[in-house]
Amino acid sequence: MANILIVTDELGDWKQYFPSENVVSVNDYLTSGAFTENKSIQVINLCRSYDYMSNGYYCSLMAEARGHRVIPRVMTMNDLTQQFMLNLKQTYFEKHFRDQDQIDAKIYFGRTEVTGLEKIAHQVFEHFMVPVLDASFIRVNNKWQLARLEACAFQSLNDSEQDFFASSLESFSNKVWRKKKKSKNYRYDIAILIDPEEKMPPSDPKAIRRFQRAANRIGINMEIIGPDDLGRLGEFDGLFIRATTNISNFTYKFAKAAENLGLVVMDDPESIMKCTNKVFLTELLTLHKVPVPNSMVLRAGANEQLEEVVNKIGFPMVLKVPDGAFSIGVVKVKNLEELTQQCDKVFEKSALILAQEYLPTDFDWRIGILNRQPIYACKYLMSRGHWQIYQHHNSGRVTSGGFETLDIKHVPKHVLDAATKAANLISNGIYGVDVKEIGDKAYVIEVNDNPSIDHHVEDAFLGDLLYDRIVTEFLRRIQMRGF
Repeated sequence: MANILIVTDELGDWKQYFPSENVVSVNDYLTSGAFTENKSIQVINLCRSYDYMSNGYYCSLMAEARGHRVIPRVMTMNDLTQQFMLNLKQTYFEKHFRDQDQIDAKIYFGRTEVTGLEKIAHQVFEHFMVPVLDASFIRVNNKWQLARLEACAFQSLNDSEQDFFASSLESFSNKVWRKKKKSKNYRYDIAILIDPEEKMPPSDPKAIRRFQRAANRIGINMEIIGPDDLGRLGEFDGLFIRATTNISNFTYKFAKAAENLGLVVMDDPESIMKCTNKVFLTELLTLHKVPVPNSMVLRAGANEQLEEVVNKIGFPMVLKVPDGAFSIGVVKVKNLEELTQQCDKVFEKSALILAQEYLPTDFDWRIGILNRQPIYACKYLMSRGHWQIYQHHNSGRVTSGGFETLDIKHVPKHVLDAATKAANLISNGIYGVDVKEIGDKAYVIEVNDNPSIDHHVEDAFLGDLLYDRIVTEFLRRIQMRGF
């Protein structure tokens, strides 16, 4: 667990607050070799300016070079100078600010004194982790948006604002760094994020327990957290997401917040963004000459494309919603009438549809890739009497086919090569690549971040070694960052 270090321009800036040995001047912090003996430091950079090449900028830059966690990070400083877009919940504004067209507010570690803006302030801080932010929200065409966002120096606050700032800092530091290690035997702490309400999670409870045991064996405490524990991320050195990821749900927020805090994250926000959209994946794989089924992207309103897609792909063809998971949002159409009906239905929710040729096989390969290397291989059999692995019944019941887990040595080379090349185009996290094998050719269907790892399925060949490999990779990355 890290120790807090507050860095400000001059110690005199802190004179109105309680004395603390955890407050240092930026000059002392920037001294060559200072504080490098302790990697386990959380720096709160409270310098007046974060402008490029200012003392505040170099404070965060030096902190990252020393392996210290810091807010704000240099990347966050740069983000503030760019045009920013946030998807703001309009209902919060309509409820409290129906008769206003502009709201100005200061945000202190995710808190604000403006009644009704509390949830929005928290959302902004999750995205831009800067101690004090000066924000302006405006109504444009009856829709609220973030119009201005600037870092604000705590030294410029008036008396009442300073009181709120101090209480916010205390609340933030107590919440984020309040826990002690459970045992001296544990060098690091990793959060494993699950959704208790999820019906088809990436890992079942038995697999989660095996991850925890594997972590304990190498001196890591792995603790389960849930969707309401975003504020606890600062307690940990790493985040392992074991809930189904999507840009629009809590998993992406957790990944982004963890990345902003400097945690080791699997999978990272960029991997989530790339893998959860099938249109992006197909374009990426095609561009880099990774074999994929014959594909075409259909656009809403472009009716002339229907004839083109029939000529290019033919029937039957498969239509995919860009961000579907577990075979949800994937349909097979056999003629023009079904194609037109399904397109009309999907276009109500998505501007694009991915159309692909139908490649019938008895099973799909699933190749697990970690840090650019294959680590496990499974054959997922099609659900009985169905053309997909998962069959979603009208009753809400889901059935699936069987599986066979193999030694990687028994996987055809062209399957491994295609899967590895595809995953390596994303990054170096943990991925599950779905591949169809037809004759001596392999076609990549998709690359999944956050792949399924269930007890007695993906681990059926390697056993505990699979869990050991994954948590050992966490340990390697944490140690590389110097935590």
